Amino acid sequence: MIHYKTMASTVPMEAPICLVENRNDKLMVNQQALDILTSISTPVVVVAIVGLYRTGKSYLMNRLAGKNSGFSLGATIQSHTKGIWMWCIDHPSKPDHVLVLLDTEGLGDVEKGDSKNDSWIFALAILLSSIFVYNSMGTINHQALEQMQYITELTKLIKIKSSPNAVGEDSAEFVGFFPDFVWTVRDFTLELELDGCPITPDEYLENALKLSKGKNSRVERANLPRQCIRNFFPKRKCFTFDRPTNDKSVLAHLEDVEESQLEPSFKHQADNFCSYIFSNAKPKSINGGIMINGNRLGKLLETYVKTICTGDIPCLENAVLALAQIENSAAVQKASNYYVEQMNLKVDFPTETLQDLLNIHADCEKEAISMFMKLSFKDETCQYQQELMQILETKKNDFIQRNEEESTKYCQTKLEDVSQTLMKAISQGTFSVPGGYKLYKEEREKMINNYHQLPRKGLKAEDVLQMYLQSLAVTEASILQTDQALADQERALEAEQVKREAAEKEKKLLEQEQMELQQKMEAQQRSYEENINQLKQKMEEDRSQILKEQQMILDHKLKEQKKLMEEGFHLKAEKMQKEINELQTKIKEEEHKKDSWWPIILETIGTGAMFLLPGVGKLAGLGLKALGKKLSK
Repeated sequence: MIHYKTMASTVPMEAPICLVENRNDKLMVNQQALDILTSISTPVVVVAIVGLYRTGKSYLMNRLAGKNSGFSLGATIQSHTKGIWMWCIDHPSKPDHVLVLLDTEGLGDVEKGDSKNDSWIFALAILLSSIFVYNSMGTINHQALEQMQYITELTKLIKIKSSPNAVGEDSAEFVGFFPDFVWTVRDFTLELELDGCPITPDEYLENALKLSKGKNSRVERANLPRQCIRNFFPKRKCFTFDRPTNDKSVLAHLEDVEESQLEPSFKHQADNFCSYIFSNAKPKSINGGIMINGNRLGKLLETYVKTICTGDIPCLENAVLALAQIENSAAVQKASNYYVEQMNLKVDFPTETLQDLLNIHADCEKEAISMFMKLSFKDETCQYQQELMQILETKKNDFIQRNEEESTKYCQTKLEDVSQTLMKAISQGTFSVPGGYKLYKEEREKMINNYHQLPRKGLKAEDVLQMYLQSLAVTEASILQTDQALADQERALEAEQVKREAAEKEKKLLEQEQMELQQKMEAQQRSYEENINQLKQKMEEDRSQILKEQQMILDHKLKEQKKLMEEGFHLKAEKMQKEINELQTKIKEEEHKKDSWWPIILETIGTGAMFLLPGVGKLAGLGLKALGKKLSK
């Protein structure tokens, strides 16, 4: 038995729970299990096992969980596992990943009245897993392959595209969605050799999947599951297991058996199987390299089962698009919440200048956009990105307004403090004497200097001071006019000086407003540039992933074509050439796709920037679109 390192459990499941119930030949999702699954926000590695009932599937899954018991083994000829059971544990070798084990009810149970559910259980196991284990007994022979008729029905049970004629699609489409394949052969008693030479279990499987020659219906039926496995699962692995023990009484209660009671060869084989799964089972993803966590997997499962229960055929394209709508809306919310949270943490209100605030905004916005890009997928019209742009612009303006209000409030309070001496002198008539205007000006300048020396007044410091001084204009004019120590000419010169000073201050405030307007426009340009840059990077990464997947499918097709030629199936190989040609055309189109979609994306985001961003966004719109064209080069 493999020993596990001690680690904190992110999903505290002491035992499996039924995920998909099979009641009265009807499938339904168990809400309690679904809640556990959807609570997992980290990537999931999903291992599903299927096979005929009473073939020891549950025992293998328990070993993967590092336990003797858990999934019900059963000691009779009846099938114990009904529906699909789930056990979520921390992955033993991938930090921040959860291993989701799915044990399915035995196929071919004679007690079941409707075998249709077997096909759906089989299909769901494939759709949900990142590695699919088929468990059988004895050997991989004609009978074992005949029992794999469920795999030949997949193209009738699942469709990739939503178009009406999508059923029965080319296997290349399925390869992008299907998991890796492992065939486990239990109680294997044959010698692993071919034509007198030793072979590996993998070679044994590949030899068993060779097509039989002949054109009659019997041969075609025999070849169909072989061809499906070869077409749907490019990555295949085989494990053979000796009997765990020759003691029948022990076999009936394997969950209670000590390791020392098992055959050494079986323990070694079981450990090799577990090690392979832990090392090679990839995190669950869907076409385009979209990472699937427990939450996304649960939502996909709900969609699949709901569709099956209505009598329709699950469409992977529709399921992914429905998931994308939910996830993209959540991504907008999470990114905008993150922006607000970070701004509240990093901004010390009031900031000294608007630019100080905008610099912090730029950093927080960049991180928020990056979060959105990481969480979102298939936002092909940039609908959700534009929604985020609008929200962040609104939130930024809210912070700007708050910053101004905090500055105004602070400055008004401080002005009240530093002007107390001046206001008291005015109320007491201190300046209503000959030479009083000079005394007033000295006291006013002293007050202004004290105010200027106060720290952290913010960007409304001059606005508030100017408004305060304007409120003193009538009092100041009165003191000037009643000062008998001044000649008429001197009073006129002083009055003119007051007007000049007021005009200069007004001009200075206007210049500040214009500078702040320019800063806001530049901030919007930077915002647009950041959105475009991150979108460009994401789309290039997505395109690279699609090309990688298409190249993988093409390599698989070329390899399969070569095998068909070697096996003498020249007509099949020639027919496959059409599929190969279509794939090569798709790859070429994808390689040159950037030239066609990039201007459209720029136009979409640019138009969105003009009409979604309030205020100066409209003024900056043409500049933003021009900037986008510059970035696209």
